[in-house]
Amino acid sequence: MTTAHIITLIVVIAACVGAIILLYFMGKRNMKKRDEQQAAIDQAAQWVNMLIIDKKKLRMKESGLPQQVIDQTPRFARLAKVPVVKAKVGPQIVTLIADNQIYDQIPVKKEVKASLSGLFISDVRGVRGPLEKPEKKRGFFAKLTGQK
Repeated sequence: MTTAHIITLIVVIAACVGAIILLYFMGKRNMKKRDEQQAAIDQAAQWVNMLIIDKKKLRMKESGLPQQVIDQTPRFARLAKVPVVKAKVGPQIVTLIADNQIYDQIPVKKEVKASLSGLFISDVRGVRGPLEKPEKKRGFFAKLTGQK
């Protein structure tokens, strides 16, 4: 190996190490922000009875959310699909955003008790008994190997 190869290799390794360090500290900062946001959501949450009419994953512009909400979202988030729930809360029919982790637990055409923070559903419980847990989808490799 020539000295040019060795210098190139050292520069590439230094860039990779620098990128890993940068990602570590950015991830740590993002986790701190997420924890603060989750604490604010939990503090403002209220339990509300609602009848779930429909649920879909739609793009932000197609979701039927108020224009003010769409304008406040970052540009990259407008392109992603959002779990949207149409529900009857009291006498009003409202379009809400669900948390990705509980979206599969939300039953359609049933009454539930949900934890609402603004337009965001963070938790769901059944009004009349527990909610049914959906089956986990089998992964690609589990299907290939025949595992359950």
